[in-house]
Amino acid sequence: MKPDDGEVLRRHIAARLERRRTVLVALSGGLDSTVLLDALACLRGRQLPDLAPRAVYVHHGLSAHADDWAQHCQALCRHLAIPFQQVRVSVDPADGGIEAAARSARYQALAQALLPGETLLTAQHQDDQSETLLLALKRGSGPAGLSAMAAASPFHGHELLRPLLDISRAQLRDYAESRRLRWIEDESNQDQRFDRNFLRLRILPLLKKRWPHFSRAAARSATLCAEQETLLDELLAETLQQLTRDDGSLELAPMMGMSAIRRAAVLRRWLASFGMAMPAQEQLARIWQEVALSRQDAEPMMRLGDRQIRRFRQRLFILPLWPPLRGRVLLWEDTGQPLPLPEDLGLLRLGSGGGAVRRPRMDERVSVRFSATGTLHILGRRHGRSVKKLWQELGIAPWQRERTPLVYYNEQLITAPGIFITHEGQAGEEETGLNVEWIR
Repeated sequence: MKPDDGEVLRRHIAARLERRRTVLVALSGGLDSTVLLDALACLRGRQLPDLAPRAVYVHHGLSAHADDWAQHCQALCRHLAIPFQQVRVSVDPADGGIEAAARSARYQALAQALLPGETLLTAQHQDDQSETLLLALKRGSGPAGLSAMAAASPFHGHELLRPLLDISRAQLRDYAESRRLRWIEDESNQDQRFDRNFLRLRILPLLKKRWPHFSRAAARSATLCAEQETLLDELLAETLQQLTRDDGSLELAPMMGMSAIRRAAVLRRWLASFGMAMPAQEQLARIWQEVALSRQDAEPMMRLGDRQIRRFRQRLFILPLWPPLRGRVLLWEDTGQPLPLPEDLGLLRLGSGGGAVRRPRMDERVSVRFSATGTLHILGRRHGRSVKKLWQELGIAPWQRERTPLVYYNEQLITAPGIFITHEGQAGEEETGLNVEWIR
């Protein structure tokens, strides 16, 4: 590296930072993040005196050397006078494989470590970008996947910045050697069972030997794909806004007349608005065919990552994967005290709102459940209705039915608080009934 090359790299990082001054560096102790941290320390002492970097090391516990690496990172930060934080995470290989699970755990930990107003800095570089592009090609990704990594992107209410994407690994090594930096060599980076390592160790060296500027060209292709995706975002923004309701659901009727290509593009952007990973083309087709176009009387559901896609009244909804509550029975021994409900559903209490139900008899135990069967006769309706038909008439979505508390006296359904009261739960004309409120 030429004597002024280190200064060039630091100016490059300063330009990428723009006005950002409070930053958190994802520090692994490897070459890339070590160079980034050292460059920030130099900038703080020269061009950017108001720069306030912090560093966080995510301890996965996957290597026998992880404790030593954490100590190395702590010592580096102490030497550079940069605040240091260590976060321990557990990695479940069943969650998409060890690579994906470790990455997911790492980014969750980084999100939790961020302070208000901080920007997360990661040290991915130009060679990482070309590896990501090749992995996207292997998966058969479209322009969104081929965009690879963005230089800046939203991240859990903050911003994720990658200031080294235009810098090659060779340039980072030259900088580190000129500064006599010490860094960690993770032995797992040599394990060619992992696709990224296979590309880095076997494929990219051959490509660069044939075409020395391959990584730069691949990064440019990723940038062009990203520009096309940005243009599509702008062109479809108005359509997506018109189709999206206040609760985030997506209107289906206007999409029926769209071309399959336009419809898929709208669906992708709707999913992205919830922070979901982009689905494969096959998954998008299944959302449309199996959920959107299922029978009108069906209650379709498709799992996508840690969410579920549901349809109700010609609208698509993105919902969490709630644990099933069917079969749960909560005894409400003392109705004078509020009853906490599971799964963040709030509580039941006696109050003054809603209709009054009769008081339980001495031989009746009060319980709360989340399912009912058979035919129900409710106040205000002359005829009985099946449970499913009643929920449909009341406009209660299938997933809400499964999470609505139902008050029973023994085996008799009395009320769905705030929704209906059964004939069997009706209070007498001269009886002082109970007003059961559902507080959410």
